[in-house]
Amino acid sequence: MKLTINSSKKKILINNVEKVSEFGKVRGLMFGRKEKARALLFVFDKPTKMAIHSFCVFFPFVAIWLDGKNKIIKKELVKPFRLFVKPKKPFNKLLEVPINKKYQKEILNIVGKRKI
Repeated sequence: MKLTINSSKKKILINNVEKVSEFGKVRGLMFGRKEKARALLFVFDKPTKMAIHSFCVFFPFVAIWLDGKNKIIKKELVKPFRLFVKPKKPFNKLLEVPINKKYQKEILNIVGKRKI
């Protein structure tokens, strides 16, 4: 699926986004391979402040926390084996975008610089 997210300056289209199931929310990007990984969208029934980790994720990814209108609340580069990553504000959706060739253009649009 395609997902449009709203930053303060522009709208950003992310292609090849996979909405995860309840089981997928537990697994996320863990044990995946960098170049085969897809962007994952986690949708929650109500606003939450749940923390994430990258303990068994062997590559960096960008975590983007969104409100109910797909507006960016926070974005952060998450490196492998971090135990705790969490925004201060509640969020409705979480998008995990792996840093790989498939999402190079999207990462540039989100982060706004060439190298992360």
